[in-house]
Amino acid sequence: MHYEGPIYRPPSEADSLLIQATIGCPHNQCTFCMVYKNGPRYRARPVPDIKKDIMNAKKIYVPHVRTIFLPAGNTIAMNTEDLADVCRFAWTTFTNLERITVYGSSQFIHKKGPDKLRKLADSGLGRIHVGLESGDDVILKHIRKGTHAEEQIEAGKWLMDAGIELSMYVILGIGGRKRTHEHAKETARVINEISPDFVRLRTFVPKINTPILDDVLSGHFEMLTPHGVLRETKRLLEAVTAKTLLTSDHYTNYSNLRGRLPQDRPRLLKEIRHALEQDESDFRPFFIGTE
Repeated sequence: MHYEGPIYRPPSEADSLLIQATIGCPHNQCTFCMVYKNGPRYRARPVPDIKKDIMNAKKIYVPHVRTIFLPAGNTIAMNTEDLADVCRFAWTTFTNLERITVYGSSQFIHKKGPDKLRKLADSGLGRIHVGLESGDDVILKHIRKGTHAEEQIEAGKWLMDAGIELSMYVILGIGGRKRTHEHAKETARVINEISPDFVRLRTFVPKINTPILDDVLSGHFEMLTPHGVLRETKRLLEAVTAKTLLTSDHYTNYSNLRGRLPQDRPRLLKEIRHALEQDESDFRPFFIGTE
């Protein structure tokens, strides 16, 4: 099978077959992301090549393939007919298949529009991992996300209406000390508007070769301390009223939270209060990410 460039997948896709459909990221401007800064440039792989990889995987893995993840960084930007063709082919190839998943940023989901999203749902695309990062437009502009809160809300609603599961990522601390209150408040607002299937928490870690690391090292961006991140998380959970599954399945986080909102909110807030009673020296130290 063919792989080119960095290949990333969410932790929840650890058991998924990885079939590369696209290479690189068509946006590639986020100030916190280092993955594709040195290339390769974004392009979609030819459909016949993708199908060939699927057939090769069938020879090796059938009947064990139940989920497929299609890297790379923004596969939803792929031509709709081509992506639908790949999904249909995968479903006919693997008889035990349960789900096909991709990464997708809100601006590229929004460009599809409701009709094309329904077409992808009908073809068997079952879940999209979306980096919301923040619901605060000031932060989104600063990190060059390429979208804004209202576009993210509309794109998220279209996905949900199409019947595609939405796994939405929030970066705790991405607004630094200056925007922590706005980050929690506005992010909760966006989540409440969409009611995604999953909200997955990540804690901001500056990465090598990224513009935001320069801001951190120069003092222009003041990072939250571990307690600051936990307090921001508390404010976020207090404001989320949507029904969703919250997880913090990532090594960057200071507390491993998992529960259904809103019913598990009291327990989750109790876990955060307990974590806040710990000395900050008990948490992982500051580090600069390299991957």
